[in-house]
Amino acid sequence: MRRWSVFALLFVAACSSNPPVPRAPSVLPALLPWPAQLEVGRGRYVLRDGARLEVAGGDEALAIARGFAARVARDRGLQLDVAAQAGAGDAAVVLALRPGDATVPEGEGYRLVVDRTHIELAAREPRGLFRGTTTLWQLLTPEMSPARAIEVSAVRIEDRPRFAWRGAMLDSARHFQPPEFVKRFIDELALAKLDTFHWHLTDDQGWRIEIKRHPRLTEVGAWRRPAGAAGTDAAGKPVRYGGYYTQDEIRDIVRYAAERYVTIVPEIDMPGHMQAAIAAYPELGASADEPVVSPDWGVHGYILNVDEPTIAFMQDVLDEVIELFPSTYIHVGGDEAVKDQWKASSRVQARMRELGLADENALQGWFIARMQQHLAARGRKLIGWDEILEGGVPADAAVMSWRGTKGGIEAANAGHPVVMAPSPDLYFDHLQSDAADEPSGRPDLRTLADIYAFDATAGMDAAAAAHVLGAQANLWSEHMRTTAMVEHAAFPRLAALAEALWSPREARDWSRFVARLVPQMERWRAHGVAAAQSAFEVRFTDTAQGIVLSNQAGLPMRYTLDGRAPDVHAAIDAGGALTPPAGATIRAATWLDGRRAGDITERRADAAHRRASSELAQCSGKLVLRIEDDAPTPGPRAFYDVDLFDPCWTWARAPLDDAARIRVAVGQLPYNFQLYKDVANIVPRPAPSTPAGELLVRDGCAGMLLASLPLDRARMNPAVSVLEAELPPRSGAHDLCFVFSGEGHDPLWAIDTVELLPPR
Repeated sequence: MRRWSVFALLFVAACSSNPPVPRAPSVLPALLPWPAQLEVGRGRYVLRDGARLEVAGGDEALAIARGFAARVARDRGLQLDVAAQAGAGDAAVVLALRPGDATVPEGEGYRLVVDRTHIELAAREPRGLFRGTTTLWQLLTPEMSPARAIEVSAVRIEDRPRFAWRGAMLDSARHFQPPEFVKRFIDELALAKLDTFHWHLTDDQGWRIEIKRHPRLTEVGAWRRPAGAAGTDAAGKPVRYGGYYTQDEIRDIVRYAAERYVTIVPEIDMPGHMQAAIAAYPELGASADEPVVSPDWGVHGYILNVDEPTIAFMQDVLDEVIELFPSTYIHVGGDEAVKDQWKASSRVQARMRELGLADENALQGWFIARMQQHLAARGRKLIGWDEILEGGVPADAAVMSWRGTKGGIEAANAGHPVVMAPSPDLYFDHLQSDAADEPSGRPDLRTLADIYAFDATAGMDAAAAAHVLGAQANLWSEHMRTTAMVEHAAFPRLAALAEALWSPREARDWSRFVARLVPQMERWRAHGVAAAQSAFEVRFTDTAQGIVLSNQAGLPMRYTLDGRAPDVHAAIDAGGALTPPAGATIRAATWLDGRRAGDITERRADAAHRRASSELAQCSGKLVLRIEDDAPTPGPRAFYDVDLFDPCWTWARAPLDDAARIRVAVGQLPYNFQLYKDVANIVPRPAPSTPAGELLVRDGCAGMLLASLPLDRARMNPAVSVLEAELPPRSGAHDLCFVFSGEGHDPLWAIDTVELLPPR
């Protein structure tokens, strides 16, 4: 009988946005997500190259073992000899399926035991065995360097998830991602013990799934001409942008996900968000228009009509979707279906009267019910965004709550299965820090700590909470043009969500999570995943006392003032304000367990006289986005913080004592935003003095004009242009205000950087 020393674990759910400093390292392994039960034993086991991995449980268990061994070989260079034969007694690792063993956790649960003699992993189901191998993989990868032998501390784990639906939604409609990326993304979901991949495949900007009965959906609907400079190539010809997944590619991705016990839930968004489909088949629309596939972001007005041929068309689509995806749930969207075209259509209004429906919301409810009946007849269940509640929804339909948590709570109280995916809480298009080098997205921050603090059943009683399947993060890709941007937005925040959904609520501990995340960041680097360093990067804040260093993770920081990279001998930040000598550049990084945890960041000596777009305040802040420039086509692009309603910026207390000139880097963007009725909120720009307009710099937004920088040359440059002008003498600190003059709101001018310069 093995002997174990039980390590008493006291967890504190320290999940605020201002988390405490992580504690000193303990003997606990760096596992993510944290297991339901863990006991640290005595001693250790050394797993050596060529060791025997014995499998019991049939072909599926053998496939899991081979996949695990292949990953260990790739990540550590250590080879395991996988054998299906059981009972030889000399196995270093045993993986066993034990469906009738009531002592082993059921479902996705597993039991993992490491002692001085060997490693043993048992589960009742294959998915539990796979989840257990991801835990064992983490025990074998505290670092990612090659090894001929790996020490594993003795441990006993009995684990199971808190929620069944632990997911991430990837929007492939706004920007198409290659199949190879989708598979890699699924791989990282599985390693994080996330089990659901919600795939947003259709929208106004693109139709990404091949439908053989209706080929124009991809022949036409999968391609668009981007707005602005990106829509024309170097030869002056229109750019065709997009792509789609063939059915063979989808089958391959579904197979790949199934091997990792990840369920793909496809989404065909209807009856709104259908402009790409209507561009391909105009007869589907509720108006007589023949639109193009949209290059714009926002809420569009095109909606399907409700004629029987259109119902049959969409049911054809669902039939082919069902053939490709074996998931229980099929997502039909149902969100942001603007009803103006239904209200204006005599044909739709006649159909409403024929059906005896009170209003357009009821008509959408009827439409969704038709799709639900079609799916139910084929053994599937419908899930949709929370708007489906407004028109009445079938009792067994699942509701995905996105407009905050209110819809999810109402649906759970009504007995519907619920998936929580609220905005802004789990919308990963929100930036995770206000650093200048964060890519495009929504500047209303959702930090790593915010995600870790999420509770899927907050505000519910026990009866309602029982209807919550789980939760997911949503990666809307309007502002994620590249796969690197997707990864930056997703990781490490998905690791925080994974722990919030897998681990017992009382086991969550922010400080320990941060410490366990550091080796996971190394794993992502080794896998080529562009995980964000935002939580680990040092930020610099100017105060009256000096420069204050901080970081989201709450880790210790080391810094230098002489230009050297900080190392273990560099000064440790004591928490006060620094007053570096004139001309000094501060270089700093976070540290944990004697090694650097984040990238080195620096504050240049001229920082007081320079502001990036993200460091300027918005005058009104009505609808602010961080937007990527649409040029140049190849290479890096600038990011601008800009208010779509009121493009106006201020630099509070700008030091003008020595400033004789001002240099501003600006860019122009296409105003490709469908604002619907909110277009009335756009603030008119000042009248221009020249045809191209000017950048106006004032001493306070209602104060004296200090400089007027013509945009004529910048208007000819689709990328960043640098403008410069003289400033009248001023002393002290002044609030500078920046606004562009011009006719209309297209193009949308934005500021990249502002610099105050001394006399020539």
